[in-house]
Amino acid sequence: MAQKTEVQLTVLRTEDLAPRLRRVVLGGPAFDEYLAHHLDSTDTYVKLVFDTADGEVKRTYTVRWVDAEARELAIDFVTHGTEGLAGPWAASAKPGDTLRFVGPGGAYRPDPTADHQLFVGDESALPAIAASVAVLESGAKATAFLEVDGPGHEIDLPTAGDLTVHWLHRDGVAPGSTALLDQAVRSWTWPAGRVQAFVHGESALLKTVRPYLMDGRVARGDISVSAYWRCGVTEEGFRDWKRQQQDAVIRPSR
Repeated sequence: MAQKTEVQLTVLRTEDLAPRLRRVVLGGPAFDEYLAHHLDSTDTYVKLVFDTADGEVKRTYTVRWVDAEARELAIDFVTHGTEGLAGPWAASAKPGDTLRFVGPGGAYRPDPTADHQLFVGDESALPAIAASVAVLESGAKATAFLEVDGPGHEIDLPTAGDLTVHWLHRDGVAPGSTALLDQAVRSWTWPAGRVQAFVHGESALLKTVRPYLMDGRVARGDISVSAYWRCGVTEEGFRDWKRQQQDAVIRPSR
């Protein structure tokens, strides 16, 4: 397991990638300390540390990219107005602000020996999916099903791979239902050969897309699946839910 360390970096600049997706680029004297522990993973994540009236609170976010030469790293945030901690912080972040985080962690990276890469997710998974398609080798076959609010929320996904992107638009429907993603994946003409899948986003994906893929389509070792959020619950409620899921796996009730 990678050694984790706490560092504090400084905001260098921000960029709005889409109406609800903001990139914060960080650097500073502690960058080298982070770089010493950075992982060769496209879902590398860190736990952001926020001080609240109830003490420290941590939020998990993907490191979108690291530029060792420029001594910078980027984290992309989905913003929801004043909801939560990390989103509002990112929405108001400006050069000179600081951010503490612990990390890194993560293990997934597209396997170049797979015949096809499948990516499934909503906005919360866009940073990890974008990082993953960016490392695909020339000609690598890949398909992505990505759910966003509408056309204005689509982002560029640079890659050397042979990537087909299906943008699924909610068109005014509130985020949280995985029906669009589930239906799209089930309607997809399954490719020949070995498929590696990355399925991340709202928690219902674990009960919709995941069982479909694992029903003889994708080997257990070729699927990375995780919930990033849960519709209808607060961030703290989601963290409690995740702990319960982990406990159920560790101590099955049967």
